[in-house]
Amino acid sequence: MTKKHILIIEDDEDIQQLVSFNLLKGGFHVTCADDGEEGLLQLERQSFDCLILDLMLPGMSGYDVCRTIRKNKLYRTLPIIMLTAKGEESDIVAGLEAGGDDYVTKPFSPKVLVARIKSVLRRGQEEERAEDQKNSREQIIRHGDLYIDPGRYRVMLADKKINLTMTEFSILSLLAGRPGWVFSRQQIIDNARGHDYSVTPRAIDVQIFGLRKKLGKAGALIETVRGIGYRFKA
Repeated sequence: MTKKHILIIEDDEDIQQLVSFNLLKGGFHVTCADDGEEGLLQLERQSFDCLILDLMLPGMSGYDVCRTIRKNKLYRTLPIIMLTAKGEESDIVAGLEAGGDDYVTKPFSPKVLVARIKSVLRRGQEEERAEDQKNSREQIIRHGDLYIDPGRYRVMLADKKINLTMTEFSILSLLAGRPGWVFSRQQIIDNARGHDYSVTPRAIDVQIFGLRKKLGKAGALIETVRGIGYRFKA
């Protein structure tokens, strides 16, 4: 199993060595930086699983470092644990609002810090699994030359992109995702817009008409079930 790589941004040499020693002892791979600027350079050069960030740094403050990191989409999910002597409630709130995931005040227990790191890493893994499960539910839908990618909101027909409105896309994904199933107009409304959206069944008929027109011959795959609603041909 690959060791998790932790970046420590801490200007106090004694604390930096204390944290490094305990993390290495806990089975982590460690890289250290003495200030915010060096820490940001390390982030560009290497991949990290978690960041231990002191808020009281020379030059660029830990708050600014955290905000800079969160602006970069590559690091928006990087777990950040604030490590500082500032233990006032307002300081804790400011650190969390800057983008921190957890907060440990000095003096601290090395064992508690290691436990906090493992906790945020575990939380991140759980979120990744949840996202994977979500993506697995949004699997590619194929029917002949028709290709629907729910995750990317993309529809292709014979290798040609079909531009749909969000409502049209929601309707097509619902019907094509369950070929042969009959959906009432109200069920289609609820799926496309939400249960609290006020729209008439006639509006759904108009959407279906536009959808069929954009799909050309493939539009015949959307069948009308008289008196009930619509279904996608099995």
